[in-house]
Amino acid sequence: MDIFHDWQSPALRTPTVLTMGVFDGLHLGHQTIIRRVVERAAALDCVPTVVTFDPHPRAVLYPAAAPPLLQTLGQRLEALRILGIGQTLVLRFDPALAALTAAEFAQRILFGALGAREIYLGEDFAFGRGRQGNIATLRCLGVDYGCAAYEVEAVLLRGRRVSSTRLREAIQSGRINLARRMLLRPYGVEGEVVTGRRLGRTLDFPTANIAVINRVLPADGVYVTATLIGGVWRRSVTNIGYRPTVSDDRLRVVETHILDFGGDLYGASLRTRFLHRLRAERKFASLEELRAQIAYDVARTRRYFQHPGVRRSLAVE
Repeated sequence: MDIFHDWQSPALRTPTVLTMGVFDGLHLGHQTIIRRVVERAAALDCVPTVVTFDPHPRAVLYPAAAPPLLQTLGQRLEALRILGIGQTLVLRFDPALAALTAAEFAQRILFGALGAREIYLGEDFAFGRGRQGNIATLRCLGVDYGCAAYEVEAVLLRGRRVSSTRLREAIQSGRINLARRMLLRPYGVEGEVVTGRRLGRTLDFPTANIAVINRVLPADGVYVTATLIGGVWRRSVTNIGYRPTVSDDRLRVVETHILDFGGDLYGASLRTRFLHRLRAERKFASLEELRAQIAYDVARTRRYFQHPGVRRSLAVE
């Protein structure tokens, strides 16, 4: 996938079938739009294209109301590539871009620079200064450029619309199975392994303390996870929280114990996917009680990965 940051780049490929938006999380609703773009681009011999924004427009226009993002820009771009997008135009959202009217934005960038032949947008999508542009705007303007615009219906799950807001709420409340259904994949985070207090070793369960770069984390608790090490997904159990039994510094941490692994991970960049919530975090009366609970958590994690359905669906060592 080609990535551009300048809509005036001569290397942009045309004509295109495109969509635009932030696409934070790349949930089922986003995936439906992306699949439509990829399919129609193949049928019309066009380039499947995404126009996205960085930072999030609300972070510029309404900073106090800006949502924490589920993905970094790099994670979002990787997901778009996997879904079959051929090129992505990442527009820096700043006051100058925000000042463009919907007509100016469409004529200069969508129809002009990208040569759009078809545009697909989610329900209620708005763009341009004051959010004045919508699907009707594109249909009207597109007549002069030979471009058609289509609205893609929202995806419903349990009778409610799948959205980045709903996905964020599910993750932050620890409902990772619901989040997984909205994503069609487990929610994951990534970060560098940093030096911790090495308490895990004294409890016989060494952990990798991860300085996570994602802003949205599951609720405090213990989770069955899969962690990518050297290109291989390995069984792991992950704790998120403040470690109340051994610490009172109120520093929230993400620490992962990799099952049957003894390698040195300091400085490594890890990806961890959350598969199942085991329990909430709580304070134990002693280190022995904590050690016994961790052993039980690890045993439950082993049983999880031994389940025939899990073994068929996950390639984890």
